[in-house]
Amino acid sequence: MTPSLASTQRDERLQADYEAFLSAHPGFESTAEIDQLRAKEFSRLDRLGHVYLDYTGGGLYGECQVRSHSDFLLDSVLGNPHSKNPTSRETTDRCEECRRHILRFFNAAPDEYAVIFTGNASQALKLVGESYPFERGDRLLLTFDNHNSVNGIREFDRAHGAETAYIPVVPPSMRVDEEALERQLELGANCKHALFAYPAQSNFSGVQHPLEWIERAQAKGWDVLLDAAAFVPTNRLDLSRWKPDFVALSFYKMFGYPTGVGALIARRSALEKLHRPWFAGGTISVASVQADTHYLAAGEAAFEDGTLDYSNIPAVDVGLTFVEKIGLDRIHERVRTLTDWLITRLMEMRHGNGEPLIRLYGPNSCESRGGAVTINFFRASGEVIDHDLIEQEATARRISLRTGCFCNPGAGEMALGISRSELVTCFSRTSADRMTYDAFRRCIDGKSTGAVRVSIGMVSNFADVHTFIHFARGFLEP
Repeated sequence: MTPSLASTQRDERLQADYEAFLSAHPGFESTAEIDQLRAKEFSRLDRLGHVYLDYTGGGLYGECQVRSHSDFLLDSVLGNPHSKNPTSRETTDRCEECRRHILRFFNAAPDEYAVIFTGNASQALKLVGESYPFERGDRLLLTFDNHNSVNGIREFDRAHGAETAYIPVVPPSMRVDEEALERQLELGANCKHALFAYPAQSNFSGVQHPLEWIERAQAKGWDVLLDAAAFVPTNRLDLSRWKPDFVALSFYKMFGYPTGVGALIARRSALEKLHRPWFAGGTISVASVQADTHYLAAGEAAFEDGTLDYSNIPAVDVGLTFVEKIGLDRIHERVRTLTDWLITRLMEMRHGNGEPLIRLYGPNSCESRGGAVTINFFRASGEVIDHDLIEQEATARRISLRTGCFCNPGAGEMALGISRSELVTCFSRTSADRMTYDAFRRCIDGKSTGAVRVSIGMVSNFADVHTFIHFARGFLEP
């Protein structure tokens, strides 16, 4: 079949833009092996015509990961680990090896850190929230751009009479007000228990907050909970250098498979502060019905409820090895250079009257930022284009991106200029126990309540980003 003129012109434009991109970002060539990997392990993307730009939502898995795990399952007999029989021992050995591998991956000393398997990062965060010894007069400190799974911890501290405080992020860069942070940290010395939780990388704006905050907060009496879910897929977290008390993550964000296993990596000294409000099979060493007494198991076992997902935990081992072979530094460089080009091209776009096509919510350079790029599209008149329409048009072109507030309401409220008074008025209009997102959108009149997020990841290539730029140009008005 003879290629169409339009198709030929697109190919020529792609090649010319790629050469200009390489000239501006020579470091990208050091990641060329990822293109070979994509052709071998992720060929389904191009075969099925997908442009995947939702890596902050979930990573993708290589074919070899699935095959390796499948071969392991077909060649193993695994039993419930809560026993000492041969199949139970096999299961226990594999789970313990995976724990050790996780600690090695994050350069965490086994005598200092423990790995607690959870269903995902949200469950890891909930585990800290429900077990942290909040009392009246204690404090929970959060940044505005925390994920809702972190925001939800405030329900635990309030139930115990503690106080929640938020540190604002400042548009358009969406970075934290450092003076406000310092004022709040000073209050930690007055509390018996104080917990500071923040994202290493915002899943809304891509901002990477300073890891130096960890030691700074601890020096003022705070325990530090680091939400690393959006950070670790493309950045190295060295727990021999940075020592948060708790780290929450999901493995599917890193390498796509499996989707049902996450972890809380906790300092052993911090675990001793936690008090579980509940116990279950596997979490106790001894329990009695008649004596109405129980004793929690030692270390990580006290925090893993019931039977581990022992058939899928070995797949985590496979995924970590997969990432190690690619090289996290190589992944980081690929994401950095593609993100920089994407932001530059988007910021250049102007309607015929000179008005910008997009508004960026987050840093306009790649300094201390990740591959999540959040924007809204605007008409030449200045009217925002509904993000649902953008998603519909992208879906028609098999472009996978994400719209909404990404479970990060604080960042969305600040970025989109929605005030506290508007929100309080909106919520006071309903007497129902529930509010739908559509009802919320109608309630905030005249403003967007969401945005468009494009996120770059491990096997993104230049053609993916170029396709999105071509798509965005379609909204320009002459």
